[in-house]
Amino acid sequence: MTFSAYDVTIPVFERGFANLSAILDKGVAFAEAGGLDPSDLVEARLIADMDPLRAQVQRASDTAKACVARLAGITAPSFADEETTFPELQSRIARTLDFLRTVDQAALAGAEDRTVVLRSRAGEKQFVGRDYIFQHAVPNFFFHVTTAYDILRHKGVPIGKRDYLGF
Repeated sequence: MTFSAYDVTIPVFERGFANLSAILDKGVAFAEAGGLDPSDLVEARLIADMDPLRAQVQRASDTAKACVARLAGITAPSFADEETTFPELQSRIARTLDFLRTVDQAALAGAEDRTVVLRSRAGEKQFVGRDYIFQHAVPNFFFHVTTAYDILRHKGVPIGKRDYLGF
């Protein structure tokens, strides 16, 4: 059985964002029920040197956009990292999904074998498309989704594995 680059990116990101969106909704409900300021959750961190919840959502967005764009040979939209509320984070997710849904499945045909180059302050790294998907993009996406989940769980939001998996 073979999988295409499309099969293991866009539908995976869509489901991950749907679950993350639902988890964020539970964070809002938790704050409202407990009389908490929702911004305290948006700015919450697991530990001082880790990014807050808002940045986890932003990085998941950036990772999904960049992954699909690199594989399709197009430019990903740039979103300013200005979200400071739950509604703004939900909007970020929606805008990311809107972009992902504009990418035609045909644009990802053969992307498993394309060269993907990542450039960062640390230098340049080249991947074959399939390795980029499985060794970098998808794990990075889920690192940030998981960290967002963990921050809310750590703050007492009543979420569990079923919420993370979307069951």
